[in-house]
Amino acid sequence: MNVTFPHKVLPWLLLLPQLAVTAIFFLWPAEKAVEQAFYQEDAFGLSREFVGLENFIDLLTDPYYYESIVVTLIFSFSVAFLGIAVALLLATMANRVIHSQLFYQTLLIWPYAVAPALAGVIWWIMFDPSIGPVAQWLKFWGIQWNHYLNSTDAMILVVIAATWKQISYNFLFFLAGLQAVPRSLIEAAAIDGASPIKRFWTIVFPLLSPTTFFLLVVNLVYAFFDTFGIIDATTGGGPGQSTKIMVYKVFDDGFIGLDLGSSAAQSVILMGVVGIMTVIQFRFIERKVQY
Repeated sequence: MNVTFPHKVLPWLLLLPQLAVTAIFFLWPAEKAVEQAFYQEDAFGLSREFVGLENFIDLLTDPYYYESIVVTLIFSFSVAFLGIAVALLLATMANRVIHSQLFYQTLLIWPYAVAPALAGVIWWIMFDPSIGPVAQWLKFWGIQWNHYLNSTDAMILVVIAATWKQISYNFLFFLAGLQAVPRSLIEAAAIDGASPIKRFWTIVFPLLSPTTFFLLVVNLVYAFFDTFGIIDATTGGGPGQSTKIMVYKVFDDGFIGLDLGSSAAQSVILMGVVGIMTVIQFRFIERKVQY
């Protein structure tokens, strides 16, 4: 029996608010960024000159841009690896809790509700060389911490802050995956004498591999594009260029340096990167559905 919806206008009216938001805040800015990438504008945007691919050529011959790419890769893969590893550990532990399980799960999910800028401020205060409790604790053990001057300390700080913000998201997926693992497989392996660690690596983790790959792509996208607030609130891209990831360089060149053409060219490259990541993610989801 086929059911048809008699109203032809109502579905479009219901979709109109979302379509309007997408067009105004996503499609139109993307179109303007692509357009500006081929122009050289003055600092106030009052006049411009068509320069073709000159902005891209200057960008691809700029050593600072390649430095930002390296910083972005180090930062992104560090956040993705730590976020997935810690979330998997926490999900495994929470899945074994019998009493107050919902309470523990709620506590682990809460950090996801924290805004990125606020997460950055929290960790900036904790690691502040003068008043930060973590910095004082490190000083007690003879470790001199100063993310204002030390580039390694700055990178560690932003990785910790970004990872903490994303752990809750990863935790939800891993916990759902762990709860979907058939108990009969684990019980059969236990009867055969397999240790808990061996049961995890030979049975549980292979079954979680699709979820792990999905979270890897999602975490890389998050680290590439959604960590601007964390970087801005903690290190501001410094010291030097040590934590200036690609998305922060777009802001720094466009709004601080007022080089709108170069900033737009960088935005176009970033749009291409996120497009590639989105295609990989959808390809993976389609393959998973087929199997």
